[in-house]
Amino acid sequence: MPAVIEVRNLHKRYGPHVAVDDVSFAVEQGEIFGILGPNGAGKTTTVECVEGLRTPDRGEIDVLGLDPRRDRAELTQRLGVQLQDGQLPDRLRVGEALRLYGSFYRRPADPAALADALGLAGAQRTPYAALSGGQKQRLSIALALIGSPEVAVLDELTTGLDPQARRDTWDLIQDVRARGVTILLVTHFMAEAERLCDRVAVIDGGRVVALDSPAALAERVQGGQRIRFRPSVPFEDALLTDLPDVTGLTRQGDVVVVTGTDNALGAVTSVLARHDIAADHLRVEQAGLEDAFVALTGGDEKTRRRRTP
Repeated sequence: MPAVIEVRNLHKRYGPHVAVDDVSFAVEQGEIFGILGPNGAGKTTTVECVEGLRTPDRGEIDVLGLDPRRDRAELTQRLGVQLQDGQLPDRLRVGEALRLYGSFYRRPADPAALADALGLAGAQRTPYAALSGGQKQRLSIALALIGSPEVAVLDELTTGLDPQARRDTWDLIQDVRARGVTILLVTHFMAEAERLCDRVAVIDGGRVVALDSPAALAERVQGGQRIRFRPSVPFEDALLTDLPDVTGLTRQGDVVVVTGTDNALGAVTSVLARHDIAADHLRVEQAGLEDAFVALTGGDEKTRRRRTP
């Protein structure tokens, strides 16, 4: 598939702070491409350079064959953007917002049809202030699509939504891609990236530290298991951490989380049984994108701050 976005050696500095340091990636036509990273990693700055909202210090960006700064007027007609902190006047009604934004474009989508497709048909006369969080997110997506864009950039799409609204929004994004729109998705939710993205670029400290499909990134993590359970009686960590097949143990309230090799489950349950400890609500998980993300970005927030320029 041809690339619709190409970023080569992008660099952006704010005073002494390097926000983006030699970032390169390409987004293929028709895919959902994710940009992941901890807070302050450079995700939003990278995307703002792609959108033409910021000027990079050096590097090259090509979006649909256009330079985002030189050809910004033309790119605006072909690129839809859902901003991380977008707000509208409280009294502006949904239908009014769609018609207003549609007037900015050469070939706007039909506002009524778009509202119907995005589940806003019954809210067209509703003021922005009266919308639920999920409805506001649907409206922000509708405004990004009202110009019939070829590419849509969605930044922190589901932040602040409840679990059901988040899942509804994920279904909506898959429908948008089915309409032929290429999507660049900025997120820090691993489940969101696993559910939606064909490929992801993980950015940490302003650099791309990995680029692959979510499944392939998960496979990079050393094979093994994560075992969660509630012990029937207290025990010392060393009972399990001394086992050769166990690589780590953490506690989350009264839940014990053990990580280890593919043989860890048998080793852990055998030791617990010998000590008359029942493992209640036991659950075994395989490594996923979140494990890869932690391994790639250094784990905890303190470590990430040390690695960020």
